[in-house]
Amino acid sequence: MSQKVEHLQLQIGDVGRYVLLPGDPGRCELIAQHFDNPRHVSTNREYVTYSGYLGDTMVSVVSTGIGCPSSAIAVEELLKIGADTFIRVGTSGAVQTDTPSGQLAIVTAAIRDEGTTSHYLPMEFPAVASGQVVDALVEAGRRTGANTRRGISQSKDSFFGEVEPDRMPMASRLHDRWEAWRRGGAICSEMEAAAIFIISQIHGARAGGVMHMMGQGVDKDPERALLLSTAVESLRVLIEQDKAGAVWP
Repeated sequence: MSQKVEHLQLQIGDVGRYVLLPGDPGRCELIAQHFDNPRHVSTNREYVTYSGYLGDTMVSVVSTGIGCPSSAIAVEELLKIGADTFIRVGTSGAVQTDTPSGQLAIVTAAIRDEGTTSHYLPMEFPAVASGQVVDALVEAGRRTGANTRRGISQSKDSFFGEVEPDRMPMASRLHDRWEAWRRGGAICSEMEAAAIFIISQIHGARAGGVMHMMGQGVDKDPERALLLSTAVESLRVLIEQDKAGAVWP
């Protein structure tokens, strides 16, 4: 029997190659309900794991907790036990002022406004999603009828630096940087994508992200049902493509 990885408390055979990565441990069971024959595999610290099937293919969902440090641990350990395709699933703040609340961001790249990935690559190196995963998310959104928008996310370390910048000693700098992200075309702000993308790039794995954006107006999907169904459907798309012999870019 193979040895369990330290933090996830998982071993080879516990997860499929395709893994959804919500931050919230409580969201894992909700996502797993979309799988065939789901089962709870492990709970340790912020890491909750369920595995099941889509057709005859094993898939998994593993919570990462909040932020790039814990997300990096999750991806590192999942790579060690055979996973190679990761999709971040979560909630984000909208950056663009015309974003309707509930629109789904399909993340193509992440601004590395965090510290974890500086331990992997110089900050000049971009954190980019897999084109194949981005395309699968676009197709999944078409299938589920979700309102989607492709673009760049800001991955940050401080939640309250975004939502309550005026009470921070660096308020003016935070406002200036937020305006720069907006004018540069970033569409959402979250806390995990950069680490997931950078580590996947280093190891030749695939990664992407789909985020429910908190924007303007009434949220038409407050239960995040379209977010979860679109994320799961993107795995179906990737499985179909892989079985058909698609070549990774």
